[in-house]
Amino acid sequence: MADILDSLASYVQNMLMEMAKEEEHMLLGVTGEIENMGVKLGDLKNFLADADRRNITDLSVQSWVNELRHGMYEATDILDLCRLKAMEKGPSQNMGCFNPLLFYMRNPLHAHDIGRHIKNLNVRLDGIRARSASFNFINLGSYEDCGKNMVSLGSGARETSWGLDESGLVGEKIENDTRNLVQMLTQDYPIPKIMVFTILGVGGIGKTTLAQKIYNNEITKQKFSKRLWLSVNQDINQTEVLRRAIIEAGADHLPAENTKATLERALTKALNGHKTLLIMDDVWDHLAHGSRVLVTTRHDTVARGMFAEKPYHRIKNLCLEILGCFSRSSCLQVVGNGNNDELKVNALTEIGMGIIAKCDGLPLAVKRKALRNDWENVLNDSIWSVSQMPEDLKNVIYLSYNDLSPNLKPCFLHYALLPKSIVFKVGTIVARWISEGFVHGSSCEILGQEYYNQLIARNLIEPDQLYVDHKVCKMHDVVRSFAQYVSRDETLIALESETTHIGKHNSQHSHASLRTLYLFGQIKINPGDSLSSFSCVRAIHIEDGNFDALSDSLVKLKHLRYLSIGRTDTSKLPENIGKLKFLQHINLAGCERLMNLPGGIINLQQLRSLDLRGTGIINIPRGFCGLTNLRKLYGFPVHIDGDCCSLEELGPLNWLMRLQICGLENVSSSFAIKAKLGEKVRLTFYT
Repeated sequence: MADILDSLASYVQNMLMEMAKEEEHMLLGVTGEIENMGVKLGDLKNFLADADRRNITDLSVQSWVNELRHGMYEATDILDLCRLKAMEKGPSQNMGCFNPLLFYMRNPLHAHDIGRHIKNLNVRLDGIRARSASFNFINLGSYEDCGKNMVSLGSGARETSWGLDESGLVGEKIENDTRNLVQMLTQDYPIPKIMVFTILGVGGIGKTTLAQKIYNNEITKQKFSKRLWLSVNQDINQTEVLRRAIIEAGADHLPAENTKATLERALTKALNGHKTLLIMDDVWDHLAHGSRVLVTTRHDTVARGMFAEKPYHRIKNLCLEILGCFSRSSCLQVVGNGNNDELKVNALTEIGMGIIAKCDGLPLAVKRKALRNDWENVLNDSIWSVSQMPEDLKNVIYLSYNDLSPNLKPCFLHYALLPKSIVFKVGTIVARWISEGFVHGSSCEILGQEYYNQLIARNLIEPDQLYVDHKVCKMHDVVRSFAQYVSRDETLIALESETTHIGKHNSQHSHASLRTLYLFGQIKINPGDSLSSFSCVRAIHIEDGNFDALSDSLVKLKHLRYLSIGRTDTSKLPENIGKLKFLQHINLAGCERLMNLPGGIINLQQLRSLDLRGTGIINIPRGFCGLTNLRKLYGFPVHIDGDCCSLEELGPLNWLMRLQICGLENVSSSFAIKAKLGEKVRLTFYT
C-alpha cells in the first residue's frame, strides 16, 4: 500500500518542482508553500518503507497510511484538473511558457484557486507529519534505497530445519512427489557430476515439507554418507552459510578464523570422499562427483541461475485428502476427549473440509484452532485478516511480497484486487497498470509485460493452462487474501451479480476517493442515474451489462484513464468524448449495437489502445491519424469513400505495436500501401 503512495508522492513532487521554478510568475499568493510541500513529501517518503512493513498489523499505522493516501489522491486530483484546464485552452506563444500547467497557473483566478488548495493540503500534510512522530518510524529511505534491508514481518527471518513431525502430512500426492524426487537424486547417471535439482512453488505451498521428507527418506540416507540441510534466508551472508554447512557436515570443530577461504577449506575437508546431499531451503539469490544439491525456491530465475536439471519440480496444490489437520481424530480433540458425539464430529469435519478448500491446498494456511467457533470464523470470513492467518504463512508470504521491487509491488497488489471470477488477459492487466501510473516511459506495454513475467517467475501468479502463451494467469487464494489485506483501503468497487443497482452504489460511494469501478452483469438504471457522482474515478470496467443509458455521462469523468465496456448494449459514445483528455485505453469489443465512432475521439491525444473488434463500426472519423500515441489497435475497419481510404489514417501511427485490420482483402494494393505498414518498425503483431 505504501509503495503506491511512494509512486504518488514522486509524481506530485515532480509536478510541484515544475511549479516552484516559476512560482513568482503564477500569482499563487502562497509564496514558499509549493517548496514546503515538496520538502514535506520528501520527509514522508522516507518513512513509507517502514510504514509499509508496520501497516500489516498495526492499526494506528493503518489509519496514518490511510490518511496520507487520501491526501496524495487529493493532490493528484488537483494537479489533474490544472492540466485539464491547460490542455483545453492551449498554450499561448506570446507567454513564453511551454508547460501547459504553468500556462494555466498564470491566470489569476485559476492561480488563486489552486493556491488555496495547495495551502489547505499543506496544513493537512503538517498534521500527517506531526502524527508520524508518534510512531517512531525508522528512516529506511525511499523504496529504491531500502531494497532488501527492510525488516522482516514478525519475529524475523524464516528458519527451517530437517526435523518435522510428519504424522499429519501423508497422502498420495506428497508420497508420489517424494518417490519421484528421491529416484532422480539417487539414480546413477552416465557422467558422474554434481547435479542441482529444484523444487519450485509459491510461498507456503509445501516446498520445505517435501524437501524434509526427501531428507529423511531411508533410500536417501543409504545413498548419501553426508546430508546437509541449510536454511538460506534473505539476510544470510556467505560466511554464515559456510559455518552452518561445516556444522551440518559433522566437522570436529569450527576454524577460529572466520574468513571465507578458511571456512571453504574446512568444509572441503569435512566433505572429502563423501557422496553428499545438500538441501538449500528457500534460496532467494542466484548461487565429490555424484553429489546432489536440492534447492527449494520461489523464483524460476534462481533455478536457471543455478543451472538446475530440467524439468524443475513445480509443486501444485496439495490434494485435500493429504492433510490430517482436520481428520476425525483432530475433530474429536476439538469436541472434547471422551465426547464421541457423532453429529458434532461430523459437523466439525465438514467445517474443516471447507477450510481446506478455502486454503486451496496450501499447507501452511491450515492451522488447527482450539474451538469450533474459531473454525467457523475462518470459514465464513470472505477475506482473512492477517491476525487469522497462521504466523508461518504470514511470514512466508510477506517475504515474497517484501522481496518485490518497488515497481512490482503495486502491480502485484493491483492484480489481487481484480475480481477472481473474471478472465483478464495480460493486455488488459498491463493496460490497467499503465492507467494507474504503475508503469512509466514510452514503452510502457513492453515494460508492463516484463513486470507480468516477473510475477510469474516468482510464482506469485500462475499461468492458466487453458490459455496459451501465459495470456491468462491465476493467483492462489491465500496469496490473494494476503494482498487484498495489504491493499484493503484501496478505492475499488467490484460488483458481480445478476442485477446491480447503479443508483444505490452511486449514493453509497459518491466520495471523491473512488478511483476504480468494476461492474459485471445487468445494471438496474433508474431515471436520473448517471456516472457523474463517480467524479474522480480513473478506471471503469463494465462487462456483459447494459450501459447505453449511462454513456452520455461519461464526459463528466474528467480523470478517466481506462474505459472497458465490452459486450454491453452500448449503441453510442458521447460526441464530445474528446474532453476526456487523460483517456488512454478504450475497449469496445463485442458492442454489436455500436455503429459509429464519435468525431471527438480524434482529440484523445493520450490514447494508447483501442479495441473495435465485434462492433458494427465501418467508418473511421477523418483526423484519426492524429492519434499518434496509439500502441494497440484492433478491429480497424477498411472503408473506401471515393478516392479516400481509411487506411490512409494509419500512415502516421508509427508507434503501433499490434494492429488488426478488418476488410483488407476488399481493397487493392494501391490503397493498402497507404497504411505504410513497412515503416512501422515497432509492429510485432499484424493481422
